[in-house]
Amino acid sequence: MTPRPPSDESPKKNGAKKPAAAEKTPDERPTAKKAETRETATGKAATGKAATRRAEIRRAEIRTAPVEAVEAVEGETGPASGETGPGRGEVRPGPAGSGPALAGVHPADRQRLLDGTHHDPHGVLGAHPVPDGVAFRAFRPFALGVTVVTDELRSELRDDGDGFFSGLLPLRAVPESYRLLVAYEGTVLETEDPYRFLPALGELDLHLLGEGRHEELWRALGAEPMEQQGVAGTRFTVWAPNALGVRLAGGFNFWDGTGHPMRSLGSSGVWELFVPAIGEGELYKFDITRPDGSRTLRADPMARRTETPPNTSSVVHASHHVWQDAEWMAKRATRPAHEAPFSVYEVHLPSWRPGLTYRQLADQLPAYVTDLGFTHVELMPVAEHPFGGSWGYQVTGFFAPTARLGTPDDFKHLVDALHRAGVGVLMDWVPAHFPRDEWALAEFDGRPLYEHADPQRADHPDWGTLEFDYGRREVRNFLVANATYWCEEFHIDGLRVDAVASMLYLDYSREPGQWTPNEHGGRENLDAVAFLQEMNATVYRRNPGVVTIAEESTAWDGVTRATHHVGPGGFGGLGFGLKWNMGWMHDSLDYVSHEPVHRKYHHNEMTFSMVYAYSENYVLPISHDEVVHGKRSLVSKMPGDWWQQRANLRAYLAFMWAHPGKQLLFMGQEFAQGAEWSEAHGPDWWLLDPAYGAEPDHRGVRDLVRDLNATYRREPALWERDTEPSGFNWITGDSADDNVFAFLRHAADGTPLLAVSHFSPAVRHNYRLGVPEDIPAWNEVLNTDALRYGGSDITNPDPVKPEPQGWHGRPASIQLTLPPLATVWLRPA
Repeated sequence: MTPRPPSDESPKKNGAKKPAAAEKTPDERPTAKKAETRETATGKAATGKAATRRAEIRRAEIRTAPVEAVEAVEGETGPASGETGPGRGEVRPGPAGSGPALAGVHPADRQRLLDGTHHDPHGVLGAHPVPDGVAFRAFRPFALGVTVVTDELRSELRDDGDGFFSGLLPLRAVPESYRLLVAYEGTVLETEDPYRFLPALGELDLHLLGEGRHEELWRALGAEPMEQQGVAGTRFTVWAPNALGVRLAGGFNFWDGTGHPMRSLGSSGVWELFVPAIGEGELYKFDITRPDGSRTLRADPMARRTETPPNTSSVVHASHHVWQDAEWMAKRATRPAHEAPFSVYEVHLPSWRPGLTYRQLADQLPAYVTDLGFTHVELMPVAEHPFGGSWGYQVTGFFAPTARLGTPDDFKHLVDALHRAGVGVLMDWVPAHFPRDEWALAEFDGRPLYEHADPQRADHPDWGTLEFDYGRREVRNFLVANATYWCEEFHIDGLRVDAVASMLYLDYSREPGQWTPNEHGGRENLDAVAFLQEMNATVYRRNPGVVTIAEESTAWDGVTRATHHVGPGGFGGLGFGLKWNMGWMHDSLDYVSHEPVHRKYHHNEMTFSMVYAYSENYVLPISHDEVVHGKRSLVSKMPGDWWQQRANLRAYLAFMWAHPGKQLLFMGQEFAQGAEWSEAHGPDWWLLDPAYGAEPDHRGVRDLVRDLNATYRREPALWERDTEPSGFNWITGDSADDNVFAFLRHAADGTPLLAVSHFSPAVRHNYRLGVPEDIPAWNEVLNTDALRYGGSDITNPDPVKPEPQGWHGRPASIQLTLPPLATVWLRPA
């Protein structure tokens, strides 16, 4: 048996601008010499049950024999020379004395099959009843001969040229099963006929697809290993409504789809083909004939697995992962995210520990995150993307975890390991745009399909990408189903939705004349609003305990309001669970970047966030975007010498953890990495090497982050009323000359926590603060100036008792020693 073609015969992509190398015109088909192995046993047969739709595939048995051993049955009736009937596959009697009815393919069908423009190859090929028996037709380019084998007889078909073979067998009905012996030079391959199978996609699936309401779209489209009519193989389906024809190309046919045309399933725009003996691991693409007659070779938009970039083929996949996180899944819905402790460690998986696979990450990442006390990790986009420098934000494989780190089941293993360690998993999700790579979604079937038909609406001005057409029901279905797919198939606990603002506004990054107002004359993208509302409603309905998070940088009203609650602007809420507080991030980073002597002039930048803190449910993000492209790392934004930079950082982090809202911190910032992050090498872990002289400085900051998370979890005042004004009270928000901010946080039962941030390098003794009079004493539970964190160890070691002296509008007050550039937390003794 001739071996499979080498891997370099599959389509590849080397850089974002190059076309897929394996795309062929009809004149560039493989030679007959190559066709000797076109039906080798590269396919595998499924052993699982069809009902599970997750059949386990094994190698199909192939029997070979010399060509001369294939003999026609005595008395076989074959087609006579002459014309075939005028209708598709019709057999009509020939002239008097010309012999039996003809079984060949009609010339019109023949040409359409050769051109790749036939919408119903199953109506022509395969076995069909005719007045004198059953006509068998096969399309096997480069074959020397084809023989039909049934339980009753064995008959060699006539070679009609161009790879077509036909014959009329004296049978009363089409046999329930038959096989083809396909002869090539020196070998005969026995195979099932793909064109004898009924459609493997049900009427309900097609109905839901037509309505744009198929919430489990991944079960209907793409490549699905399964059993059909008792035969193992893979069902291939693709939505391409503008195509004149679609053929299946892959490693199993040397990337020549000529002999594997797919059928169109009515008006759905879906094309389907069940291919026997093709199973897991097979590479494939769709060979699409565009409306202008040209051809394009495309990766599967619904592929659940892909080749490792720069290769671009889709891969047949069936999951075998057995989940072990039942306890986590059962309890995650017990408390809403906005009323629970929620501190997030943002991770770019390929560079966290460069070179690690998903499974190797599963051995290290959960332990690291749990040691630091974060409740969740947020993974920068794991969906497949061609250009690593995009950090995953230009997606081509929306249903496939990137193959750079392993298989989809390997990624499930990582999520499973995090869950078993008690860590939730958030994932960055990118429904705002997609790249223009010509082997992917752009003009997928020859016309705008996933992108908007209006070039102004389709073009994303910031990134040179294409925006989705949110008004098209099939596209909206694709994205909504994709959101639920990650939550259900990969047990993802939350989706951080990227670039929401770019979706909401028609004039986003566009000049006058570059955009068209909506039907009401406004700038709102009504289609995008409807999509986001549908996505959130669907995800929350199907997946209790999952949270959606909007990266939205404007003052859009109601981002985290329920979709059925109409706001003052006339819109229902978008339905997100949380929203990134970009205003807090920009203002607070601007404040701490100033020298302490100038901070009093920027005092309001730290207090303004409380004016709108309860307008949405917020996350306070210090993300990767703030530590790249010349923005410097978090510690490097701080003024002063190295000691002051670290002290500022520690005080800022404790201020952040005490501020209303959830916390997010990007990797490397937890140990005060001085350099900007780069996806090429990741965090500077060597800073934590005990052999490095400044290692204690970096370890001290990491120890603080660990203690912040531990104290945060223990103190419900810091998270239980994050979204309620009753959970916060200023003690002093106007002490600009002192660079002091002091406030109370309250738990649901009223228990307070006092947070005092001092952003001056001076030590302030006996600093008086007004406090509630019903608290007999306060204990310091966290001080960022502690020696173990690298501070000067100026603390308040003893309980601090209130005095009956009014201050800051309160009847009682306490006197504290405020360390330099530090934040102090106190709770009732």
